[in-house]
Amino acid sequence: MTRKNKPGISNEDAARAQSEKVVTNGPNPMTTDTLAADESSYGAQDITILEGLEAVRTRPGMYIGSTGPTGLHHLVWEVVDNSVDEAMAGHCTRINVTLTADGACEVSDDGRGIPVENHPNYEDLTAAEVVLTVLHAGAKFGGKGYKVSGGLHGVGVSVVNALSKRVEVEIDRDGERYAMAFADGGELIQRLKPSGPSTTGEFANGETGPRTGTTVRFWPDPEIFDEVEFRFQTLLERFQMMAFLNRGLEIRVRDQRPNAVSNDWVSFQYEGGIVDFVSHINASKEALFETVGYFVGSEEIDDNPHEVEIAFQWNTGFNADGIHSFANGIATIEGGMHEQGFRSAVTRTVNAYARNKGLLKEKDDNLNGEDIREGLTVIISARIGEPQFEGQTKSKLGNVSMRSLVERVTNERMADWLEEHPGEAKATIAKATNAARARVAAADARKAIRSKSLLDGAGMPDKLKDCSSKDPAERELFIVEGDSAGGSAVRARDPRTQAILPIRGKILNVERARIDKMLKNTEVKTLITAIGAGFADEFDLEQARYHKIILLADADVDGSHIRTLLLTFFFRQMRPLVEAGYVYIAQPPLYSTKVSNTQTVYLKDDAAKDEFLAARPNYTKDFQRLKGLGEMDWDELRSTTMNAASRSLLQVSVEQVAIADDVMSILMGDDVEQRKNFIVTNAREVRNLDF
Repeated sequence: MTRKNKPGISNEDAARAQSEKVVTNGPNPMTTDTLAADESSYGAQDITILEGLEAVRTRPGMYIGSTGPTGLHHLVWEVVDNSVDEAMAGHCTRINVTLTADGACEVSDDGRGIPVENHPNYEDLTAAEVVLTVLHAGAKFGGKGYKVSGGLHGVGVSVVNALSKRVEVEIDRDGERYAMAFADGGELIQRLKPSGPSTTGEFANGETGPRTGTTVRFWPDPEIFDEVEFRFQTLLERFQMMAFLNRGLEIRVRDQRPNAVSNDWVSFQYEGGIVDFVSHINASKEALFETVGYFVGSEEIDDNPHEVEIAFQWNTGFNADGIHSFANGIATIEGGMHEQGFRSAVTRTVNAYARNKGLLKEKDDNLNGEDIREGLTVIISARIGEPQFEGQTKSKLGNVSMRSLVERVTNERMADWLEEHPGEAKATIAKATNAARARVAAADARKAIRSKSLLDGAGMPDKLKDCSSKDPAERELFIVEGDSAGGSAVRARDPRTQAILPIRGKILNVERARIDKMLKNTEVKTLITAIGAGFADEFDLEQARYHKIILLADADVDGSHIRTLLLTFFFRQMRPLVEAGYVYIAQPPLYSTKVSNTQTVYLKDDAAKDEFLAARPNYTKDFQRLKGLGEMDWDELRSTTMNAASRSLLQVSVEQVAIADDVMSILMGDDVEQRKNFIVTNAREVRNLDF
């Protein structure tokens, strides 16, 4: 296979993407003459055929999303998902993940091991070699290897092979160990062959015997990825969630790299499964009652197995976004049929119970779904033999049959649970009733905000300095800390595409506020009105007036606090905005230094300063610490922070909503000790992040 550099983006686009850390795909600009010339030469010789894994290396973003940190870690998820599929099939009890000293990631399981005999459809290739080199090859396309699995596109481990500079595979089956190796994006350099007997191991049932399982070791290709250093904390968060979703499965992780805090194993194993998951998420909240509800249901439809597990608990908080759903272990962040079934059933069942017990009078209106879901944390884990996911990202489940199952099971089992737990049921309905009163009290404020013009600027906040463009795709809203910095930003902006909204001090912490109190806060109302798409359950992404919301705050502790408050607001009240990738954090520099009479260099933080000095050991000039945005001249602010050609932006994303829910509750909740422990644990990881 011919080795290729990262294609699909011009040098100019690459430079811009590097400065903003945002890659935009699209054709390069062409003149009419150039376009005509290209069209006139279009012939059979212009049709490119990409064979084998070349397509993956040519367009890696189509398979892993990006070549940044998200795409890098996606390689790990693809390999581990195969092991989890073995666990869901009942053949794997432990998965070991190791970050090795030389930059590889090693994943080892005690499953059945990839088959090693020759594949019937490929001459001279074993089944294991086919799995590693052929896209859409695997045991999940109608075979009998797996009734339920997550890796339904069958491109997982072959994509890892295509995007690695080296891959080593060891397979233990039938008392024999087999080994093979690949290099340079999937070139088979060592055919699968026996390398000796399998080692003896102890199984979960206490018996001993020859080991079975698969070990995959891969080194990501630095020519493909922006960086090839894995983040240990990211692995821990993901694998803890996987362990919750697979009751009894042990996932162990260790970091053997030179700068690791510890080389010891970190183990995740939960006999309570998703019940423990709910307890974990609510550990940073105040539970309304101690009990965690749980029920399960299953059926087979047209030889297609369906199963759903649901665990739930209410807390005293005011958020109604605590539903976290999964299908075959995959986080369905856009929800789908299983969520729809639960939402409708829980609303119906709680209202029926409240009326039957006299907790709702005849004259009272039914409780709304959002009233009942206020403070509710629920995990919905669906498993289905033939899931229908919307899109390559598998973020929304489309099986109508699963909605029917979840709705029926919730109707029956939730009604039983309420009858068996009258104290908890009464507390839940009392909380929902209070939420309903708050909703009614906030109705006028909602109506006033919704009545504002969404496009022409009429009724917009006085402090908003809007831009002239009418195209949301090119409009940017800078939320700026303080009036002084706001004034500089107004002078520094491009008035056609950049709008400025100064905010005064720290906005309300919406993690601790019910919606009626939130809508009394001037800064919150200003944000909702300026963005123009509503909030909470009524938020409509299509109505957003800007497709870039950029948080511009000082690079100090107060600035970090303001950013966290704003991110909490967007995550809790405008989550689709975050999920769509519309929220960004500006990265104003912390230092500046004059390298000549005419040239000033700006450095983002202490790490950038240290790197600058390391490259210039004899540098003696002073560094100016830029403590606040207000200290910058408007032209400095434009060149360092607002100019699209030279600024640095960090795009905010939510890959795992349950993890984000937990983090937001820890950082913005009332448990000071838990917040301190989280910050201390993660401080070193954060310092090492390269934004």
